[in-house]
Amino acid sequence: MSYATEKLNEEKVFKDPVHRYVHVRDRVIWDLIGTKEFQRLRRIRQLGTTYLTFHGAEHSRLNHSLGVYEIVRRIIDDGFEGRPEWDSNERLLCLCAALLHDLGHGPFSHSFEKVFHLDHEDFTRAIILGDTEVNAVLRNVKEEFPKHVAEVIAKTYKNKMVVSLISSQIDADRMDYLQRDAYFTGVSYGHFDMERILRVMRPREDQVVIKSSGMHAVEDYIMSRYQMYWQVYFHPVTRSAEVILTKILHRAKQLHEEFYNFKHQPIHFYSIFEDEITLQDYLKLDESIIHYYFQAWEEEDDPILSDLCRRFMNRNLFKYIEFNPTTQMKDLMELNNLFKKAGLDPEYYLVVDSSSDLPYDFYRPGEEEERLPIHLLMPTGEVRELSRESEIVDAISGKRRTDHKLYFPLDLLQDVSTKKTIKKKILEILGI
Repeated sequence: MSYATEKLNEEKVFKDPVHRYVHVRDRVIWDLIGTKEFQRLRRIRQLGTTYLTFHGAEHSRLNHSLGVYEIVRRIIDDGFEGRPEWDSNERLLCLCAALLHDLGHGPFSHSFEKVFHLDHEDFTRAIILGDTEVNAVLRNVKEEFPKHVAEVIAKTYKNKMVVSLISSQIDADRMDYLQRDAYFTGVSYGHFDMERILRVMRPREDQVVIKSSGMHAVEDYIMSRYQMYWQVYFHPVTRSAEVILTKILHRAKQLHEEFYNFKHQPIHFYSIFEDEITLQDYLKLDESIIHYYFQAWEEEDDPILSDLCRRFMNRNLFKYIEFNPTTQMKDLMELNNLFKKAGLDPEYYLVVDSSSDLPYDFYRPGEEEERLPIHLLMPTGEVRELSRESEIVDAISGKRRTDHKLYFPLDLLQDVSTKKTIKKKILEILGI
């Protein structure tokens, strides 16, 4: 028996709050779960700073990765197997790509990426193709297998249906994180009828399609995603924590460039500050490391770095007001000047943060990013794009919603022991 088809002596199961059980019978999957690169995901939260808003949101990227694997396994083993459009030789590739799709996430994921101009998908592919335990397991399947897994994650793999299982507008990744994030945050928005969707998914030549009888379950899924983005992912308190987090990292990098003498030297950050980060350096970074530095930097002599770290560690976050960049830019410029006069650096203490989401879209020729639409399989055998059949989806298709907020340290502005007149003027402009 080849390694690719080898099964465990008995099925292993992981108890899971969303899917009840995650089932593993393939030796390759079991070995991948045991690699140090995959186990590192235990130390990366799925929702970044959201735990400072929803105290239950402590779940990890490892939880989510197992969940995505389980959904793909069910789609293939329970729904696709035996259908003429499905090539069973792609099964292991799909399972491995599902399990490993988030392997390259760093601490506090998207905030960290923004500051240092990194892309977690680049690191995911680097782990899969590099000198790692994950690569060794995949190469045991066959020499070119790691390359194929990396291509699925890069969305360049020749079989587009395989890609669509992991990355499309209705994929295993989204179906897991919506339900998992709803469960751990305690909200009700992320729930939809996944069982129904799995039952009506069908393989086609270039993507997965949905039987038209399942259209209402898909509508529910899209609305669930919309609500989760605005009620959870873009929650203004979470964004306040992200603002402070990014400003801490910016400040530490700036101080390093100015040859500031840290009491607690950021040795884990040296290569990233110098834009020379290696895969080995990157894999050493996790959220426990970041928390260690933030706690240590509370004692730094630099007042901005120590204050921001204290705020993050003790959840003393910035307050916010709604901000309209088209009508309030003059106010922002005046606030910038007043903050400087009040002794507060506006670069770190006056921040406009914007969130934007497109709940559903279809591909428009000539646009930069192709968005693979959801297609319905009609009783006649015809395939039709979802928004042409659903009035609900048609109403929100292509409609991007954007929200801007202005963040600031209200406690420092209300401390009138210094610069009383200036701070009073600032509070007036802020409407406080």
